Amino acid sequence: MEKFNDILSQLWREACWEIEIDKSCVNIAHLLAQHIPLEEILVGRFDVEKNSLETVAVGHARENPPSYPRAVLPLSQAEWEQIVKRCRAEKILHLHEDHVDDAGLRALLAAPARDALIGLLQKENDLLGLLLFSTAADESFSDKHAEMFGIILEPFSIALENHLRLRELDHLREAAEADKRFLLQRLHRDQIGDVIIGADSGLRQVMSRVQLVAPSNVPVLLLGETGTGKELISREIHRLSPRAQGPFLRVNCGAIPAELIDSQLFGHEKGAFTGATASHKGWFERADGGTLFLDEIGELPLAGQVRLLRILQDGWLERVGGRQPIHVDVRIVVATHQDLAAMVKRGAFREDLWYRIAVFPILLPALAERPDDIPALARHFAEKAAIRFMLPPQLPTADDLVLLRAYPWPGNIRELASVIDRAALLGNGKGLAVNTALGWTVQGKEQAVPAPLAAQDDGAPFHSLNQVMKEHIERALLIARGRIEGRAGAAALLEIHPNTLRARMRKLGIDHRAFQMAK
Repeated sequence: MEKFNDILSQLWREACWEIEIDKSCVNIAHLLAQHIPLEEILVGRFDVEKNSLETVAVGHARENPPSYPRAVLPLSQAEWEQIVKRCRAEKILHLHEDHVDDAGLRALLAAPARDALIGLLQKENDLLGLLLFSTAADESFSDKHAEMFGIILEPFSIALENHLRLRELDHLREAAEADKRFLLQRLHRDQIGDVIIGADSGLRQVMSRVQLVAPSNVPVLLLGETGTGKELISREIHRLSPRAQGPFLRVNCGAIPAELIDSQLFGHEKGAFTGATASHKGWFERADGGTLFLDEIGELPLAGQVRLLRILQDGWLERVGGRQPIHVDVRIVVATHQDLAAMVKRGAFREDLWYRIAVFPILLPALAERPDDIPALARHFAEKAAIRFMLPPQLPTADDLVLLRAYPWPGNIRELASVIDRAALLGNGKGLAVNTALGWTVQGKEQAVPAPLAAQDDGAPFHSLNQVMKEHIERALLIARGRIEGRAGAAALLEIHPNTLRARMRKLGIDHRAFQMAK
């Protein structure tokens, strides 16, 4: 019994540790041939489309096995179903070719006068395939051999399951590569990734600083107005870093509810709070070995800032409800459009965290500060719009570029991309309706002036952006009767994510409960 357990242990090791099932079958055949009269091991699965038994793996006990075709065995659907039915009824089929009249079973025996053991390989109730042991012409299996065969079915089932999963991953990888090649062909590119327009012109200084800091592990602080391309620059820092093969994850700190900050960033253990039915890795653990881009860092609550500071100091974190510290190796890139220095003075942002993340600041210029890049950006977005909307390629004309360069672009590159998309749709494949998309007012042959800039000052009091935003959100809450989510919620009216709305409400001091009873 002890000897058998030792054999079984070695068999499990070969079946489950070897990635390629062909190699494990050969190794197992050599191992078992020392104890039983084994000639060949065959692992197969029925191919419904080809109506035949596909040989997944074959292992021979001899170094120079006889040559006969075993790649695909002729087997009809009815014959396969009959074999499965008999295996399930008898558990183990112990056959000798001289006494087998069934055509399906005879197809499994490769040479005359061979003893065979056949059993099903299954995962719970799912049928994966079958396992066949056969002997040489002058030998046969005993009842003890059949009993051993029944125990061996389990490790072979796991080996076949692993093989099928790996093959499925290979097929998915091949499909992804094919999609990638097709996409690159459509985009006329050599590699996937957002193109950085203006790297040699308006963003020359930015790219110089990116190339300088990328090889290091120091935190990078990206500053600039909304829509200037901070995420694109953070991805370029990751691409040029030694961590390029690791994960790149983006987190919008302003979109995470305050009560979920710790759980989302640092993870939680099962049972840490109501609803925590399983352990959860936070963003930092998921970005281990790569780069974590924390967008809108100024929206991070003070409590979250404290725990973030510890990770930046020593790389250790603790999940919510956890007792075991976890070490992570993550490169931090943070971004904001706010004045963090002013927030530090007001006490809205921790001074020690500010010093940690401001090691290497990079200021991204507004689009209005790089007008020479507008033509190239417009052409780039026009090409993307034509592909996305399945329209004939249309590039901006000289007159279009005059209009685009004259516009102040308060929304920066993000606004430019939206305008070009709108212009492509309005043009409907006949050109870019830039004039209409921008909402320009043109009088005669005079130079076009943006309609918003052409408006006259009516003497009304000028409110701050936060005040205007607060009034607009409150009006939406009034219409939605205090409801934030759902089709009739304020977030839907404002066309923003509910979590983003909650973050802005916290910042502006708006309590939605005050509007729940309003009529």
